[in-house]
Amino acid sequence: MKTARALCLLGSVSLMACLSLQAEEAKPAAPKPPAAPPKRKPEKVVVSPEVHPDHTVTFRLRAPAAQKVELSLAIPKDGNMPMAQGTDGVWSVTTAALEPDIYEYSLVVDGVRMTDPGNVHTKPGRQTNSSIVFIQGNPPRLHDWQEVPHGAVTIHAYHSKALNRVRRVVVYTPPGYTKDTETKYPTLYLFHGSGDIEGCWAELGRAPLILDNLIAQGKAKPMLIVMPNGHAVEQGESPVPNKNLEMFEKDLLGDIMPLVEGNYRVAPDAAHRAIIGLSMGGGQSLVIGMTHPDMFAWIGGMSGYVPDAENTVGASITAPGFGDKVKLLWFAIGKQDFLLEQNKTLDAFLTSKNVKHEFVLTEGGHQWPVWRGYLADFAPLIFK
Repeated sequence: MKTARALCLLGSVSLMACLSLQAEEAKPAAPKPPAAPPKRKPEKVVVSPEVHPDHTVTFRLRAPAAQKVELSLAIPKDGNMPMAQGTDGVWSVTTAALEPDIYEYSLVVDGVRMTDPGNVHTKPGRQTNSSIVFIQGNPPRLHDWQEVPHGAVTIHAYHSKALNRVRRVVVYTPPGYTKDTETKYPTLYLFHGSGDIEGCWAELGRAPLILDNLIAQGKAKPMLIVMPNGHAVEQGESPVPNKNLEMFEKDLLGDIMPLVEGNYRVAPDAAHRAIIGLSMGGGQSLVIGMTHPDMFAWIGGMSGYVPDAENTVGASITAPGFGDKVKLLWFAIGKQDFLLEQNKTLDAFLTSKNVKHEFVLTEGGHQWPVWRGYLADFAPLIFK
């Protein structure tokens, strides 16, 4: 085909047609359609953790660029377990058979501790870097799901006047609470440790399931469980001795208890209130409970942090009528727990003042399996 320029030179077309042809020829060529992107081969789903019938567990992580990956599992062991890298970039390790229980673990990638991206179950905490793996018992353990009536868990947001900020508290109501509109229930105030937050007793501690199963077995009375955030002093604030305890007590007595007793059918008297916690929360429950026997008749502690019992509770336990008001003063700790000596000192101090109490020594260290067991021991003792 002759070009517009050639046709014009030959005089084969009119001037107007020549100009039109030249304009048409000057138009840029239509762009080519973009090439289709190469099809991406879907990555194989990484299953982690995988619990096998023999109770061994395989942990996996896709990290092709990592130099070193380890498993940190919360059981007595010698350091972390090294994971091996496969040709597909997936690292893996399989444990020995584990006892049925609930285990915390982290994946350590080139020195950085992280949760397992293949696992939706994480431990609630101030710094979330642990995941949770469940190994069901046969027969089921007390903290396992069983085919019994179950209660409900509600998360409340509230404005703490004591702390002037919005906080959260978790409340468990027992089976039948919504149907039985007449009964006023007792309340157990249950506190977590220093690395945890308000959701830890419900998720990792399994307090709702433990109470569901105890109630179904007739071993514990139906009760509410109130699980607040024990950190009244925010992260980053300068540490002041006893400031967190002081501010948490104000939040508990001035904000949380009115919220619970204003929104739930509970009996608002000391005989129907119990208080217990673990580690930091154990110190909080013991001190607040013993200094307010007119508000809590059932007082407990688990591996409690109680470094200064004489100065914090001495005046209260020697006041007239303390023994008449308190129906149970109970605390427990494992023989391998690093807070053992503090608890022995508290036991000796209470004994020296002739204060009736129960001091329970068990096997175990500063670990959640021990504390779940203590909750199962304490709940049947209260509200009798």
